[in-house]
Amino acid sequence: MGSLSDRKVMQEAADALKELGISFEMEIVSAHRTPERMLEYAAGARNRGLKVIIAGAGGAAHLPGMVASLTSLPVIGVPVLSSNSIDGWDSVLSILQMPSGVPVATVALNGARNAGILAAQIIGSGDSEVGSRLDSFKESLKEKVAVMNEELKNSMDK
Repeated sequence: MGSLSDRKVMQEAADALKELGISFEMEIVSAHRTPERMLEYAAGARNRGLKVIIAGAGGAAHLPGMVASLTSLPVIGVPVLSSNSIDGWDSVLSILQMPSGVPVATVALNGARNAGILAAQIIGSGDSEVGSRLDSFKESLKEKVAVMNEELKNSMDK
């Protein structure tokens, strides 16, 4: 993430990864304030064993795109609604509008939970244990909807 102020949003990605049993690292790496650190972090990610990078940033939100320019790993960008943001659109568009050859998968504004799940799905495409945990997770979503539907029906009967 680009700043400690992004932590509340990015914690959602961490929580999703924890739920799915996937180890991760969480760092503050600013594209604008620590460009050398960003370069070192992104360039060394594969050698540290990372499979996917989730990069969250607000405002100008250059972090995901710059990281994607420095690694061949998949990068998922999380646009963060920050205090200096223009309703979040600056962050969304900064991450979404990448030049050809430097893709960044982009989730919704403050959509870090989906970023964590998408990262798990990318990893799970080549790891059957993670894939199995994702299958169980998807099944639990169906069960939650069934419970909600039952609660709705019960509330209407009263």
